[in-house]
Formats: sequence, structure tokens, C-alpha cells
Amino acid sequence: MTIFRLRIRRIHILLVLLALVVCVYPFRRTVISHGMAVVRFFKTPYDINQRLAQYGAVVRERLAPDFERVNCPYPPAKLLLVGLKKEKQLEVWVKAKEDDAYILLRTYPIQGLSGKAGPKLAEGDCQAPEGIYGIDWLNPNSGFHLSMHITYPNEYDKARAVEDGRVRLGGDIMIHGGRASVGCLAIGDEAAEDLFVLAAETGLENIEVILSPVDFRVQDLPDKTDKRTPSWAKELYGIIKQRLLDLSTESSR
Repeated sequence: MTIFRLRIRRIHILLVLLALVVCVYPFRRTVISHGMAVVRFFKTPYDINQRLAQYGAVVRERLAPDFERVNCPYPPAKLLLVGLKKEKQLEVWVKAKEDDAYILLRTYPIQGLSGKAGPKLAEGDCQAPEGIYGIDWLNPNSGFHLSMHITYPNEYDKARAVEDGRVRLGGDIMIHGGRASVGCLAIGDEAAEDLFVLAAETGLENIEVILSPVDFRVQDLPDKTDKRTPSWAKELYGIIKQRLLDLSTESSR
């Protein structure tokens, strides 16, 4: 009888655990995010210079062959990141001098990207933004190894929100390490180290970020879009497409 009761208790425990998993699963990204925040809280804080001392030499050595191949000194004068949502790729472009053309340095796979084609509209919609942005600060103590903050919402996003009557646009969109993402771009820890060091040593004022639903240099979005896609998205995509085409023209000279 004791053994029977023990087995029943184990079954009950397993059923409770299974029920918890089922209940938590729809909110798994939020749980992961909060879990990372707890880990970050208990970690010894670093500053940017300490991270550069920790990863700078290995990153410069890792990137040296690429900079040599494109004949660009390190650090570059300008840095351009092109995030392609459908292709799940992050291109890294550099300029040797202010007036030079951009050259493709390397491409990283985006390992975690939530949402679908379409601009970010609201806090909690799990959409990665689409538009032309900058990087305004670096987080050396990210719960996702290292991260860079994208300047979403920009002035275009804010203006469209006013027109639509939207007020909670969300924020804290990052390019970071790891493989999990909620509206951000997760590129893995090694790639995050590369871009963190490269961004810090290039200077944030010299960085541009293009986030696009597809690579408009080779294809367009289908005419039929999600009903939630705003009417002004066509105008936005025209701006992004032109910037990508200009980049292609500039780099082919």
C-alpha cells in the first residue's frame, strides 16, 4: 500500500509539473526575459572599458582577416548594420574614410528574431522594428551576454504613431547575444562580442542601422500584406528600399 501511494504521489507531481509547463509555455519569452533580468541583477557589474579589456584583443584578432581583405583600417570611420528579417541575416558594412564607399565586411546569422514582416507598432507586439536607426548606448551587463541599444522609436515611428493615435510604442530593442529574442535581434555570444567591441571603438555617432522586412535589393514584399500592416508601411518600405539600393550602387563603384 505504501509503494502504491508513493507511485500515486509521483504521478500527481508529474501532472502538476506538466500543467505548469502548459500554462507557462505561451509566456515563455517573458519568463526567459525576466529570468535573465534576475541573473543580471546578481552578476558583478562591468563597465564598457572592462568589457573592451576582456574581449577587445580577441575580437580584433578575429576580425583582422576581414579588415585586411577589404583594405580597411581598424577601427573604421563608419559602421553600417543591415538587419534582414526574412533572411535572418545581419550584414556589417564599413568605411575606411568618411568619403569612401561602404564595403561589406561580413555577415552574421540572426539566431533569434520574433514577429513577422511589418513594423513594430506597440509595446508587447513582439515585432522587431523596421526602419533606419542608430545605436545610442551599449550594455556591458546584458542578461544576453552583451548588447547594443537601437534608437527605436525614431522620429518617423513617433510621427506615424501620432497619426494613428498610438501611445505605447515599446522600446528597449537590442542587438544582443544568445539565441532567444522578444522583438530584438539575437546573434549569438561571439557575434555580440564582435559588434560590441567594434561599435565601442568606431564610436556610436558613426553607426547606422537599417532594419528591413526583406532584402529589397533582390526582392519585394508580396502585394498582399497582413491586415494589421498600416497603410503608411508602403512609404516606409520605399525609404528602406532606396537606402539599400543606394548602398548597393555605392559599394559597386
